[in-house]
Amino acid sequence: MKRPLWGQRAKRNSRDQVLPGSALAWLMAAFGILLVPQWDRLPAWLLVACVLLAGWRWLAQTGRLRLPGRWLRIGIMLVLMAIYIATVRGHFSVDTASSFFVLAVGLKWLETRNTRDFYVVFFILVYLAAVNFLFRQAILWALIDFSAIALLLVGLQHLNAPDLPAGTRNGWKRLGMLTLKTLPVVILLFVFFPRMAPLWSVPMVSGQARTGLSDTMRPGDISNLAQNSERAFRVTFGGEPPAYQERYWRGLILDYLDDETWRRSEQELPQRPARIARDGGVGTLEAGQYDVLLEPTDRKWAFALKNSSAVSDNLVETAQNLFEFRRPADTSVRYRLELQGENRQAQSLSLFERRRYLQLPAQGNPRARALGTRLARDGTPEAVVRQLLQRFREQAYYYTLRPPEMPDDGIDALLFDEKRGFCAHYAGAATFVFRAAGIPARIVAGYQGGEPGAGGEYLIVRQYDAHAWTEVWLQGRGWVRVDPTAAIAPERIESGLREAVEEEGSFLEDDLMSPQRYGDLEMLQWAALQLDRINYQWQRWVVGYQGQSQMDLMSRLPGGIGLKELGYLTAGVVGLALLVAALVSAMRVQRGQKQDRFRRIVGSWQRFCEQSGVPVRTGETPDVLAERLAEALPATADSARSFARLVNRHYYSQPTEVASDLEIRHLRQLLKTMKRQRRQKHSSSTGIHAHD
Repeated sequence: MKRPLWGQRAKRNSRDQVLPGSALAWLMAAFGILLVPQWDRLPAWLLVACVLLAGWRWLAQTGRLRLPGRWLRIGIMLVLMAIYIATVRGHFSVDTASSFFVLAVGLKWLETRNTRDFYVVFFILVYLAAVNFLFRQAILWALIDFSAIALLLVGLQHLNAPDLPAGTRNGWKRLGMLTLKTLPVVILLFVFFPRMAPLWSVPMVSGQARTGLSDTMRPGDISNLAQNSERAFRVTFGGEPPAYQERYWRGLILDYLDDETWRRSEQELPQRPARIARDGGVGTLEAGQYDVLLEPTDRKWAFALKNSSAVSDNLVETAQNLFEFRRPADTSVRYRLELQGENRQAQSLSLFERRRYLQLPAQGNPRARALGTRLARDGTPEAVVRQLLQRFREQAYYYTLRPPEMPDDGIDALLFDEKRGFCAHYAGAATFVFRAAGIPARIVAGYQGGEPGAGGEYLIVRQYDAHAWTEVWLQGRGWVRVDPTAAIAPERIESGLREAVEEEGSFLEDDLMSPQRYGDLEMLQWAALQLDRINYQWQRWVVGYQGQSQMDLMSRLPGGIGLKELGYLTAGVVGLALLVAALVSAMRVQRGQKQDRFRRIVGSWQRFCEQSGVPVRTGETPDVLAERLAEALPATADSARSFARLVNRHYYSQPTEVASDLEIRHLRQLLKTMKRQRRQKHSSSTGIHAHD
């Protein structure tokens, strides 16, 4: 129902100085939601401080506390800054910069007093939502950030119209309508706006460790990863994927033994931080090619099948048929490789390489050394390999996620005493024995396996698929894979970790919330795979929609759109959107002008009444005003009542608030009639007085 204003001027609202409680509540709710994506990155003291500071501001809004004065605010800021500096300890990264930003937002609550402060916090929180995308790009976290922005926009409406009835419901309705109106333009700009390389980049140097393989390996390291069900990467094949037992995803070579730790002999040189090229999509997948979507690792190495070659240009091949990025993978990255049929490795080793792959510590594990020497006396390198694998098959060796603590000379203890271990134990022991037998050998760390995703569209390789195996150099054949785990627990290589430790019951025993733990619950597995499919498509086609992916999509359209055509198309979309917005705005202005004409006529009638000695009273209806005018000026009675009826019909009977041209002309005519009738009465009264 529309309510006309009768003569009184709108008073200036105090909201310019005091924030409405509803607007502040929506602002705080958005702040709380925006902290969720960073809860595991922010220190606990900072989260507590933000809650206390926001709570103080809310208690001040309700009148239970007073906001602190200037000096107290400065004192609180100095204390929190001192805690922050003590926590950082000179280590600056994106994580620490983000936590400092959150601290600044928390302190801002203590001086959020009026409308101007609301707008400052509003835009700061929008920026915080953008910061969250630096750390998490999954669709769930995107929805959380978008919901927080929606709360901010509803709070903005409450700020500007705090007294409207059903304000929250109408606010969400207006927000929904605005989203529907702008969504087509947003989608068109997302698809067609040229995705050019940025002029600069922000490296995601983080102080937080990532889950995944490291460049060193002690016997128990990979067994710890086996209790983690997080994704390592996903793989999409252009044709049929290789058999499960052939899915060895090579990542890095560990070739130097230091006491009980295997590490890389080639150390990486320090590099200037920079962003990695995330886009590896290069057209339609051909037979023999495969795409890998790698989760963030903060490492340079990529994972690939043996005898692969790089197709995308965001990774390079090393001399060991491994692949690396030019920068650490600080965010999810997509790359493409192609399987080659032939053996792509060198057929000879240099003297330096032989020394490198025969290196052993000067002392330790004497029984393993003696075993290698004895096996070498009995035959060729191929025979040594067969005999050691036969030993693993025939003797009581066990594959377990609960290996015992190994004493000094742990390889001896594993091979001759305990005979219980995980893949890292057996790979390290086998490499040691082979080197003791004079056979160049090295450890390869990576993943083995991969379960089908929803619909079998891609493979999901998880952290519990982490694996280590051995490669030995055989003359004429090059590097040959030798996996002791395949001899001890062939079900691990053929079916996966769950089957290998099914009797032991140790699969994901420390991860009670993982859906993969409950493989016998088909409905749970189906739901988990469907969610993963949604997130995979989001990562691949939305987050990973970069320059090459865009050009690949554009090339499929009629005419083969290039970068130049994309620019023209984007300009056309923007121009069309601006034109539509201008037309809609012009139509609204026109309707507003008609409405203003109606109000001006009503205001003129009210002034006519006051000039006629009939003051306009607050809350008075048009009918009452017309009756009082009829008493004061009987000659205008019919015109005044007709005028009031038209005003009532406009406000209470019509479906639209815009007055028609006919209605406005009628009101003007009635007002002119009343003015003429008043002049006639005045002239008549003057003439009678003169005659008397």
